[in-house]
Amino acid sequence: MGLYAAAAGVLAGVESRQGSIKGLVYSSNFQNVKQLYALVCETQRYSAVLDAVIASAGLLRAEKKLRPHLAKARLKAELARLKVHRGVSRNEDLLEVGSRPGPASQLPRFVRVNTLKTCSDDVVDYFKRQGFSYQGRASSLDDLRALKGKHFLLDPLMPELLVFPAQTDLHEHPLYRAGHLILQDRASCLPAMLLDPPPGSHVIDACAAPGNKTSHLAALLKNQGKIFAFDLDAKRLASMATLLARAGVSCCELAEEDFLAVSPSDPRYHEVHYILLDPSCSGSGMPSRQLEEPGAGTPSPVRLHALAGFQQRALCHALTFPSLQRLVYSTCSLCQEENEDVVRDALQQNPGAFRLAPALPAWPHRGLSTFPGAEHCLRASPETTLSSGFFVAVIERVEVPSSASQAKASAPERTPSPAPKRKKRQQRAAAGACTPPCT
Repeated sequence: MGLYAAAAGVLAGVESRQGSIKGLVYSSNFQNVKQLYALVCETQRYSAVLDAVIASAGLLRAEKKLRPHLAKARLKAELARLKVHRGVSRNEDLLEVGSRPGPASQLPRFVRVNTLKTCSDDVVDYFKRQGFSYQGRASSLDDLRALKGKHFLLDPLMPELLVFPAQTDLHEHPLYRAGHLILQDRASCLPAMLLDPPPGSHVIDACAAPGNKTSHLAALLKNQGKIFAFDLDAKRLASMATLLARAGVSCCELAEEDFLAVSPSDPRYHEVHYILLDPSCSGSGMPSRQLEEPGAGTPSPVRLHALAGFQQRALCHALTFPSLQRLVYSTCSLCQEENEDVVRDALQQNPGAFRLAPALPAWPHRGLSTFPGAEHCLRASPETTLSSGFFVAVIERVEVPSSASQAKASAPERTPSPAPKRKKRQQRAAAGACTPPCT
């Protein structure tokens, strides 16, 4: 099934109230779920404009057997006529005010280099051979905002994260399709980076699907050690297995299981020193969620209470694993109830056992000052960090348990790796070759 046929099927399901966009996308069996999801969301956003163009063209009434190329030309002509009629020049100007692109639509395209298959130097050289201009490591967010055309940069804080101009589409790029690149939001790279498990570690990814953070953990582990990844949704796990296979991940054990039902006393998890907990949340920081669930940016008090209760139970459960040294809690929510309040209550239920660790001092957006130490948490938004809305807290055990006394007590803060050189490297392979792994 092609992309457009799959999108038509999802839109028909939404129209007949068979499910949510995300649920229908995952059940479509289309391989590239992110590409399908993006197309469906954009179609939904422009639905009123598309209805007006189709109605003006009269194709569905008068010319039922019109050939596709003629239909396309007719629709383009009607779109141009609609712009003239409304006195606008851009497609975006046809949208109602509430549907027009906000700051999130102007975010740069962030691309994480998958170090299980390649390295930043090789990826930079590949793009340069394709006519892109590499500008080195950015010195500030203003450098990222100014990106245009075929220029790209290395993120100022995030290792192996390349930055391209907004709306750059890399879904069909050969390096993405080969698993050498991961299309991942800037803030979404924080949890694994801040957990920073050394190679050989045992790690739990408690609510793992769709898998980008899991693949990031595997890259940090260099596929050495073990990731126990849990999720309750079988279809999301199946998509995740495909993603991990394409990324070259070999150290992950997937389980269709509720993390709350996982026993901390199970011998399999006695060497787990690191946990990444990214539980279900309101998604109020995700602009695309607004298209799927109108009003998702301001969830009801009842829904917030239910979500926060689950999140707190999951966090408190994670803190009971006996050898745990370091945990990262994250959400794509802007709501204090799901973020600072959950972390505060979990720490209060474990007095003296755990503490908030200072995280990435150079990150400009900090946690809300709702309790002492909350400034150690990180927040993200399109306006302040050029990313989707996000929250991250790093929690460390105050005293290392005896069973893990020989392990690293806490990971040092990861510092940006040296930026790939801008000078063209003569020894690279011919332009048509795919990037080889670094040795």
